[in-house]
Amino acid sequence: DAMLYYNSNPELKQVIDMIKTGFFSHGNPDTFKDIVDNLLYHDRFLTLADYASYISTQDKVSATYQDTTAWARMAIHNIASSGKFSSDRTIAEYAREIWGVEPTLDKLPDPHSEDKA
Repeated sequence: DAMLYYNSNPELKQVIDMIKTGFFSHGNPDTFKDIVDNLLYHDRFLTLADYASYISTQDKVSATYQDTTAWARMAIHNIASSGKFSSDRTIAEYAREIWGVEPTLDKLPDPHSEDKA
């Protein structure tokens, strides 16, 4: 129940109330009404349930970022550990399986070029 999290976390309640009353929309409470209603009454992703954990983790990220050596080490490790982007694989599979074509690295012509071969 999202209302349980809303009512038990003063910081979260303040944030939601600020959105609800138009603080972030020049005093217009209707601008983000659908978002507030979704969070409070229809949140199937349990966003409010994750709020405290998110804030705690973000505090750790912020502290780590202040230690530039640790941050650089973690960033390099992350980059070195990453593989092929999943979107690249997905696009290639889609081209092969749906369109029946092989992806290519050929450069596409400039659409604004006068030379339309």
